[in-house]
Amino acid sequence: MSASAEGTDPVLTGYRQSIDNIDAAMIHILAERFRITQAVGAYKAEKALPASDPGREERQIARLRKLAEDARLDPEFSEKFLRFIIEEVIRHHNQAKAAQ
Repeated sequence: MSASAEGTDPVLTGYRQSIDNIDAAMIHILAERFRITQAVGAYKAEKALPASDPGREERQIARLRKLAEDARLDPEFSEKFLRFIIEEVIRHHNQAKAAQ
């Protein structure tokens, strides 16, 4: 299909609009998640708690891998995605601790 045909293909356009809507929802969900984890980081810093909790992190990864499998999403991908998020959260928590 040519580039000009792609722009006028209503089926492809519909798929892309759905993808765009999902991407926007994911950004809003991630923003809310990080607002909450920043509050957790501030709380941990205030209470002198460690920035990371390896036991919880591993439990979360196992739980979300199972959810991914149930949803027919590649569990390896979901784990990589979650580990990236966890690394960012820990980085933010360490920043909050350093700011105390």
